[in-house]
Amino acid sequence: MKFNNIFVVDDDLVYHFVIKKLFSKCNVNAQTKFFFNGLEAIDGLKHVLKTENEPDLILLDINMPVYDGWQFLDEFRKLKGTMNKDITVYLVSSSNDSTDINKSKEYKEEVKDYYFKPITTKDFEEMLTVAS
Repeated sequence: MKFNNIFVVDDDLVYHFVIKKLFSKCNVNAQTKFFFNGLEAIDGLKHVLKTENEPDLILLDINMPVYDGWQFLDEFRKLKGTMNKDITVYLVSSSNDSTDINKSKEYKEEVKDYYFKPITTKDFEEMLTVAS
């Protein structure tokens, strides 16, 4: 699948840098928007709803200030019916806590899979393959 618009929702600037490098290495030439928390991302999503700029892919961290990943997913769930397309969401977190991993399964309609940081080229290529 070719991704045209990607949202990266994570409060870590180093992760933003790594993702940019990973996109370049994997020849992903998508419009990418970076958000530092779930509330910013929900506001960004509301802004582009019903336009050609809805994201195709969201890479979502769990532990962030303001709205964490779970709060984002709760709001995302409410907005799903108003979207023009299915958006692929991957949780990408440093948390290997079984509570988080199990909780991600409660969002099986929203979340495609759960990946651990640091995300590798192989992980990202797998995401691209599975999403297509």
